[in-house]
Amino acid sequence: MDKITRALQKTSDTKCLFLGERTIERTPEMFKMLFPGQKAIVVADSNTWLVAGEKVDALLRQGGLCSEPAFIFDDPELFAEWSFLEQLEAVLSGVDAIAVAVGSGVINDLTKLASWHLRRKYMIVGTATSMDGYTAYGASVTYKGNKQTFTCPAPLGMIMDPSIAAAAPDGLSASGYADMIAKVSAGADWMLAQAAGVESIDSFSFELVQDGLKEMLSHSADIASRDIPAHEKLAEGLIMSGFAMQAIHTSRPASGTEHQFSHYWDMEGLCYQGKHVSHGFKVGIGTLVSTACLEFLLSQDIMSLDADRCADSWPTLEEMEKTIRHIFASKPAHAARALCESGAKYSSKKEVALQIKSLQSKWPELTKDIREQLYSFEQVRNHLIAVGAPYEPEMIGVSRKKLKETFDGIPYMRNRFTGIDVLHRCGLLHAASEHLFGKGGKWEITE
Repeated sequence: MDKITRALQKTSDTKCLFLGERTIERTPEMFKMLFPGQKAIVVADSNTWLVAGEKVDALLRQGGLCSEPAFIFDDPELFAEWSFLEQLEAVLSGVDAIAVAVGSGVINDLTKLASWHLRRKYMIVGTATSMDGYTAYGASVTYKGNKQTFTCPAPLGMIMDPSIAAAAPDGLSASGYADMIAKVSAGADWMLAQAAGVESIDSFSFELVQDGLKEMLSHSADIASRDIPAHEKLAEGLIMSGFAMQAIHTSRPASGTEHQFSHYWDMEGLCYQGKHVSHGFKVGIGTLVSTACLEFLLSQDIMSLDADRCADSWPTLEEMEKTIRHIFASKPAHAARALCESGAKYSSKKEVALQIKSLQSKWPELTKDIREQLYSFEQVRNHLIAVGAPYEPEMIGVSRKKLKETFDGIPYMRNRFTGIDVLHRCGLLHAASEHLFGKGGKWEITE
């Protein structure tokens, strides 16, 4: 049984995937299989309409499956924002048809959430290997200025033609690649969470993401040169990541510390040179920070720590809340989220001692496994350079000072145990910050 077949047996939402060259021509076949007796309406934007939407629409019409005019977003400033969602919902609510989204992240998220609000399913024809959200449950949409993930099912079916993805505009595949290289450090974070006794690894979803990951990532230069087979491998990795998240209804298989940087900057609407920074590019910089932190953690003498003394120094929930209010004094939305997430994640002093002792009991073998799991900081950086993704924070409009401010807030921003939480519990956060931003650090702040 091949990987895709095995994955589809575990997914909660997606039941069909066509991946390969010229699979776009099989759109009517998939639609009839998944939505027998129903009609389609194509959803695209002005760019994806020209790339693939017009062809998909024609194929569906030739098959007698489409009678409604396609809905095409023509706003050049289109992004996954609530007003665009309402615009799409207004159109879809007025027709008795299943949406066939043609595009990548924005079109997929808007169609996914709009379809769910109307209690309909949908399918997606992907046009770029730009992110792993195609087949993930949930949609990331900005609401009242705050980017949020809204719970909703993944597409019932997906088609991805790598020849179309390979021809996508510059930066899209690099963004998807950066989203994939993040899975390396995210895997290490999950290993640490399991070793600390906080969250066990689901072997199926872990292996679905990690199996063949480094082999795929080794083709960074081929992806940059628009090699079609390399794009097919990247597409498969991104789609499998979405399937892994579907299988256990959490983003844990694909998301660790590095994604927390992206979520943080999402809340600030991070833009660079007048454009919203892509998810993958934010995650790529986060992966560099996460990798540097994990390397620092592995260099520490964890076995010699006094777990009970570390626990004695661990703040009470009230003390932590005071720290959060101080860190985010000028950012009330961040403070509110941090208070909620940290409250849900909070461990008592006794639990912290047990977590450290659990890590210590496994540390020699664990560090060996994590070193095998990880890329080095330089390897991550070199791969990002080769694929054409940002490799310095300034390349996405984040100064070193802002990067440090983000780092200081990350331990409190999400209810997910990662390497940052190990550093926090072991009293090593300040030392890690100095390693990153102090004299001679990865991102030395001199001002």
